[in-house]
Amino acid sequence: MGKFASYSVPGNFGRRSFMSRVAGTAFCAATAPLLGALPANAANWRGLVGCVKPRAESASLVELIRLLPEGIGIVPVYLDFAYGTREELSNSYGTYEKNIAYLASQHCDLISIEGAPPFMILGPDGEAKMVDGWKQKYKTDMFTSSQNQVNVLKAMKVKKILGITAFGADLNRSYAKYFEDSGIGVIAMEAMGVAFKSISEVPRDTITAFIKTKFAEHKGAEAVYILGSGLEALPLIAPLERDLKVPVVQAIAARIWEIERRLKVHEPIKGYGRLLETLPA
Repeated sequence: MGKFASYSVPGNFGRRSFMSRVAGTAFCAATAPLLGALPANAANWRGLVGCVKPRAESASLVELIRLLPEGIGIVPVYLDFAYGTREELSNSYGTYEKNIAYLASQHCDLISIEGAPPFMILGPDGEAKMVDGWKQKYKTDMFTSSQNQVNVLKAMKVKKILGITAFGADLNRSYAKYFEDSGIGVIAMEAMGVAFKSISEVPRDTITAFIKTKFAEHKGAEAVYILGSGLEALPLIAPLERDLKVPVVQAIAARIWEIERRLKVHEPIKGYGRLLETLPA
């Protein structure tokens, strides 16, 4: 596996324009650094974060880099999830560990293990046992997306959520149980019924309409939780919060909060909802 240097992306890069420029082999780990590498002392003075990402075709990386405070470097590596089935998710842990070992060898200060579903199906206890073992083995702080999202909900003092996913009923039951076992009630975990390979193509207005419909159907939710970085929901957080009057927890925003917290950085970010604007402890 080749080495990715950390890099920055201009703020006016949109999700699809970024993908059109770096599509295909640009995301393979053996390729040259994207968009020009920055010197380590310029890019990483606040910390270097390794990101294990489930799929190369998601543009969540550019959104993460665009919003992270200056001085936080990113080293991304990729898995190759193709189907999003329980079997595929359950067989991914060895590949996750290989990528974690690589990122630890690059002296990352923190590793963000993305892709909540494989770890949610383990349950919080099984997940903690696996991740704690990796922390000890590779002497590096790390967290999964699902651990991160539970941390966010607890920091925001949310006790009941309405979950929105692109997965089916079987996996949704496991996701709901994960939150319930973590002490967070689930009013419902609603599936959009999207093919796994088409998640990133769902229009924003479709996502918004689905969330509003389900929120109206299920009373009592203290927050809306959107599972996964693939759904293009980051720009929807603030408008949905204004309309629904509850917090909206989305994976990329949650990840930024966790990275800032663990690197002891405190830079509020406006325009993407109350989590990043208030940075609750």
